[in-house]
Amino acid sequence: MVTFLLPNISFSSWVRWVIQPQLALHIPDGFLNLPVSLVTWVLAIALIALALNRVQEDYKERAVPLMGVCGAFIFAAQMINFPIPGGTSGHLLGGTLAGVLLGPWAGSLVMAAVFIVQAVLFQDGGLTVLGANITNMGLIGTFAGYYLYKIIRVSLGRNTWRGMLAGTVVSAWTSVFVAAILTAVQLALSGTVPLGVAISAMAFWHVLIGIGEAIITAIAVSFVWKSRPDLFFDPPRLGRREGVGARG
Repeated sequence: MVTFLLPNISFSSWVRWVIQPQLALHIPDGFLNLPVSLVTWVLAIALIALALNRVQEDYKERAVPLMGVCGAFIFAAQMINFPIPGGTSGHLLGGTLAGVLLGPWAGSLVMAAVFIVQAVLFQDGGLTVLGANITNMGLIGTFAGYYLYKIIRVSLGRNTWRGMLAGTVVSAWTSVFVAAILTAVQLALSGTVPLGVAISAMAFWHVLIGIGEAIITAIAVSFVWKSRPDLFFDPPRLGRREGVGARG
């Protein structure tokens, strides 16, 4: 993994770096300047602190083991890459999945823990930019993914599989795309790559990677909906829930 830029890097090298999905969202050390890194660290720490308070106040004890299981699943699933055209690959981020099952507060804590372990033990993303990676992929993905999912699900049928599936698919794809755009903006603000190049390349690849995210998330959530709907943060009402494949 590249961890620094040469002083006279060429425009073509910028393009080749940006279009590599394995570096696109897990930002390495040296790619963000100090002001951008500090702002993202402040955002990450503040949201994690708020999430800790909310989880301690509002969540029941049964959520704790579910957080562990969900975190372990997301961590393992992120190790599995799926191919996309061009000889590259992507992997699950899991923010929407964590939000759907655990809610935005507990889900954001799980995602933060996953990215911390990845950075410290597996060097997947830099330590100095860990605040940015947590903010982009964990907190933004979890909060934005959950609330978009909730809006769509309520609009199409809160207790229907159709509403749940539509909300999951749209929010999972959107969370990946928004995280990619946010990463591109941070890289541009840091002077690492021109904004136009960063956004166009990141958007192109993450349209495809978002499709994989949506499929994997939909499969996992549909399995839980069919077997243990009570595990949802916002479970369907018993007696009114429709089964998988039923019409809304």
